[in-house]
Amino acid sequence: MYAILDIETTGGKFNEEGITEIAIHKFDGHQIIDQFISLVNPEKEIQEFVVKLTGINNKMLRNAPKFHEVAKRIVEITKDCTIIAHNAAFDYRILGTEYRRLGYDYKRNTICTVVVSKKLIPEAPSHSLGKLCRFVGIPMSDRHRANGDALATVQLFKLLLEKDVDKEIVQQSIKYHDNRQEKQRYVKILEKLPETQGVFYVHNQEGNIIFIGRGKNLKQEVNKLFLKDTSKAQKIIKRINDVSYEETGNLLFTRLKYHEELEKLNPKFNIIRKKKITDKNFNHDNLLIIDKGRIPEEHAVILVENNEVIGYTYTNLAFQENQMAILKSMITPIENKELAKTIIKNYLLKNKVSKIVRLQVENNL
Repeated sequence: MYAILDIETTGGKFNEEGITEIAIHKFDGHQIIDQFISLVNPEKEIQEFVVKLTGINNKMLRNAPKFHEVAKRIVEITKDCTIIAHNAAFDYRILGTEYRRLGYDYKRNTICTVVVSKKLIPEAPSHSLGKLCRFVGIPMSDRHRANGDALATVQLFKLLLEKDVDKEIVQQSIKYHDNRQEKQRYVKILEKLPETQGVFYVHNQEGNIIFIGRGKNLKQEVNKLFLKDTSKAQKIIKRINDVSYEETGNLLFTRLKYHEELEKLNPKFNIIRKKKITDKNFNHDNLLIIDKGRIPEEHAVILVENNEVIGYTYTNLAFQENQMAILKSMITPIENKELAKTIIKNYLLKNKVSKIVRLQVENNL
């Protein structure tokens, strides 16, 4: 069962708007079986541009019922229904705001006909209600009035149901009030993450990296992020579309990769603290730092040449480490060599690695 609705408001600051008119048509997938249409006294002034757009003015609403007087009827007609609206996030937010003022938690699943029409009528030049209805031949009257727009949305939704031949797109477009889709998406993200050391990258819907994290157990670290309730964490969670990762095999490589990627990608939600660059040399200008790799038979190798961090690689054969020409061909260069030197020196002061190989100058290093 569906409740197809449209709301007109006073305009004004976000979450301070008031409802001036509401129209709801209860729709069973074939026909309208109930309706509720009413002006509403918002008990506040209507913005002048809204008056020009809708034709609704403060004088018209003087004797209209206030929201608390129609609230019960709205709850009843939308009970066990999915809310359908063109730009449903707006209408649902406005309803939720009004009910919160009354101390009531109004919860309904929603479907946005903008989202569905973009999938089922992608060829339309515009997906605004008026232009979309013109494109598909749906007549409109009383544009920018609640009932006129709601009735047009009824006809549009009927068409979308017909075009959804496999009955999948409309169903997949439901936004559940208990956030079950987000929870399912988070579970899918976690399922593909390994329980190994590494660096992870949070991508938004456009694929951009908005946050980089790290840890000994990638799955646990991402799960911790999902469970955080800080303001920054909530902003990240709201934008998560996918999480990619790179296994590193050891803590030193994790630190190197993490700080190198932070500097290179500058993700929106990371706080990047500048490390104090050391001016001290390594104890030996030419060396290989060898530690655990990503799998048991693999080594993680850092090449230092003439007191400069050249780069890193992974090897799985001893001769790759012994043949410098081969090793250099495998190396991934490090861009910020001074930062890498600081990270490595600080790490070695407090931690051990599997092996450090001192190289002779005559090896052409």
